[in-house]
Amino acid sequence: MKQNNKANIDLPTTIHDARNGLNYTLHGDYYFPDLQLSATDKTSFGHFGRMRLNYLQEHRPGLYTRLILSCKLYGHLAEFDQTSQQRMEQIIFWMAQAEGVDERLKATDQMSWVGRMNNIRQRAEEIILAELIYG
Repeated sequence: MKQNNKANIDLPTTIHDARNGLNYTLHGDYYFPDLQLSATDKTSFGHFGRMRLNYLQEHRPGLYTRLILSCKLYGHLAEFDQTSQQRMEQIIFWMAQAEGVDERLKATDQMSWVGRMNNIRQRAEEIILAELIYG
């Protein structure tokens, strides 16, 4: 039992909330939930998943917390990364076709092909960022 200095009330150090099934521990004057990520929730994700994670932490803390509490964060990030990667490949393919960047150009002028493909890749990534990560 911990004693609260303000009102001299004995507060239990841990409590259980039957409504949500969480246990809480007293830290100072506040109860904080005892949260742990499950060991099976360690799905790997790549570049776009990490970008989405940073975005959620900085700009959408409510959604980030909800995903953590429901143990769906890593699954969400892995699915998001896979979807973004597939969308990126589609956009690059369509843009390269529209601009005439093909194997024939690659065979005749490699430096031009590399420069144009890098430009297409950067534009495709900007589209992914605007549509999926920040949208």
